[in-house]
Amino acid sequence: MTGAAGFIGMHCAKILLDRGDQVIGVDNLNDYYDVGLKEARLTQLTTHDNFKFIKCGIEEREALAAVFSQEKPDRVIHLAAQAGVRYSLTNPHAYIDANIMGFTNILEECRHNGISHLVYASSSSVYGGNTSMPFSEHDNIDHPVSLYAATKKANELMAHTYSHLYGVPTTGLRFFTVYGPAGRPDMAYFDFTRAILAGEPIRIFNNGDLMRDFTYIDDIVRGVIGVCEVPPTELEIPYRLLNLGNTQPVQLGYFIETLEHLLGREAVKDYVGMQPGDVYKTCANIEAARALVGYQPAIGIEEGLERFVEWYRGYYH
Repeated sequence: MTGAAGFIGMHCAKILLDRGDQVIGVDNLNDYYDVGLKEARLTQLTTHDNFKFIKCGIEEREALAAVFSQEKPDRVIHLAAQAGVRYSLTNPHAYIDANIMGFTNILEECRHNGISHLVYASSSSVYGGNTSMPFSEHDNIDHPVSLYAATKKANELMAHTYSHLYGVPTTGLRFFTVYGPAGRPDMAYFDFTRAILAGEPIRIFNNGDLMRDFTYIDDIVRGVIGVCEVPPTELEIPYRLLNLGNTQPVQLGYFIETLEHLLGREAVKDYVGMQPGDVYKTCANIEAARALVGYQPAIGIEEGLERFVEWYRGYYH
């Protein structure tokens, strides 16, 4: 599992370890956000005897090849990436290095080591400015509006090529705004919580007129692990794409009101225009994932944010 110290990676690895799987966790522990949080996630995994951590970046071709050669994994869950739309506006090379070069290295290792299934993180951002709701895996995605989205679309195309040419079974998962305990500090819900508690203003883009298909981490993890068990080997080309979302878009204003209620404080609001690279609304069509593995999100925004706030207060005292 790449990105094992990441938000989704840690939660997925924990479920796999608890059920008895052996997990080789790979992560470079970069400083895109608080390394201490990544290390805290890792401590939840290193107590398991069936977990091994290797500090390695997916851009490091020789080091990654050594991991595959020595550990001989059966399946790969690839979650490591340079994430975030806004960061891509100012640091484009980080996205090319991790999301293009790094993903090439992953594909090559899967090809040469007989991996039975590669499950990798794509993103709902590939839908760009698409206005047809809900977003379907069959929609055209030729118009990404951020470099991050473009790299994720490139990953899907690269995976298709390796499935077609070399028979590598691949499944790309388009995640929709994943949130929850031990999440990413660069995400809006995390930053809003910090700012509200500190009495600092929160920046509300597009004057609050945004909707997101927030998906709780536990629902995402069930989807990832369920899909991992079902490689697309029955297809002519062993390749598939699946949405993993909640199907219930939340208006940003209601989202903030829910946070305010849970925190017991009113936010200081700074309304600004639309952020470059952003989109107005996201909403997932999950029929394909439901048909394949019975994927059905169960946690609504109220319960999900309550769990996050409880974790946040505990972690940051």
